[in-house]
Amino acid sequence: MTSSAPKRKLAINRLRDRKPLDRPAVDRFLARNEAPIVEGARCTFLYRGDADEVLLAQRVVGLPEQIPMRKLRGTDLWYLVLELPEGSRVNYQLEVRRGEQVEQLNDSLNPKLSHSPVGTSSVCFGHGYETPEWTEPDPAARQGTLEEIAVPSRALRRDCPVTVYLPARFRRTSTYPLLVVHDGPDFLQYAAAKTVFDNLIDRFEVAETVVAFLHPKDRLTDYTNSTAHSRFLTQELVPRLETQLPLMGRPSGRCLMGSSLGGVASLSAAVKSPDTYGSLILMSGSFVFTDIGNDHGGGPVFDPVVKFVNRYRARPTRVADRVFVSCGVYEPLIAANRSMVPTFESAGMTMRFVETRDGHNWENWRDTLRDALSWVYPGPQKFVYE
Repeated sequence: MTSSAPKRKLAINRLRDRKPLDRPAVDRFLARNEAPIVEGARCTFLYRGDADEVLLAQRVVGLPEQIPMRKLRGTDLWYLVLELPEGSRVNYQLEVRRGEQVEQLNDSLNPKLSHSPVGTSSVCFGHGYETPEWTEPDPAARQGTLEEIAVPSRALRRDCPVTVYLPARFRRTSTYPLLVVHDGPDFLQYAAAKTVFDNLIDRFEVAETVVAFLHPKDRLTDYTNSTAHSRFLTQELVPRLETQLPLMGRPSGRCLMGSSLGGVASLSAAVKSPDTYGSLILMSGSFVFTDIGNDHGGGPVFDPVVKFVNRYRARPTRVADRVFVSCGVYEPLIAANRSMVPTFESAGMTMRFVETRDGHNWENWRDTLRDALSWVYPGPQKFVYE
């Protein structure tokens, strides 16, 4: 039996029907509603102020990067209604034009912000999305420690800073798996990596793990299929850590992780040393390739990445036992990441592929950490050390 009850009008439409539609009415509307207004799948973005044009600026693949907002007649309130699937999370800004002046800014009506090394943007939590509670500090969780070390590298011709995470119950009489994380400071600052490890290890969802957070110097060089960077990882960093710490010291206890170009660097190192690493975690990897022609659209910096990915796709090899791949469905990289799944499977590697309703950002990669870590290094009752 279906309900014949009419659908409730959107809040913005109820406001439009008000009489009089004056400034106090808009004031009351904004006081009652949190922006963006989420009503099921429909999200109403708002801007208040004098302008000649206001646009929603976002990077959801399949939508225009700039979508015009409409002005509510007789007011200074602008609005745009978008439909977003359940559980969506979308970063955005507002572009405001007044005459020749154009300004791109965060949504002053929305306190939610997404953070990254290049600044902040506003973020819309679609219906059903909530920040995972395991990404928030838990006073009851035992705290691991962070130690700063420097690893001399002949391969890279410099001393390389590394932040080492030791789990709360770390003992030199035990042995631990190792996770090497590209873009380590960004994972710590923008993806709450230490908090996530503390919580998931304390709850026995993830095995006690030693984590090496790498500090890149020039990621556009080191992370784009660099032989020197791969040599640093495999011949210098891992042996030193396994000498100084009680690590398992075999492929099943070694994992490389990276997002974006860090995913390329992780795969590249594994390809160059296929018997070293047991697992890879590749989040929104920049796996740019060309099936036809040479125009990959990424600019010269991606030329070495394209050559590497093209070559690997043409002749896939087994470089790990397990590969975790994730990507946001709103990212331009979603097609490339989907295409890598059968490539990895054809090489005989066990795959797990996770798609999220999110974009190319640190909160997306943060939210995926539990799926990735609990699959690669599950809690002590599940993790097989042999």
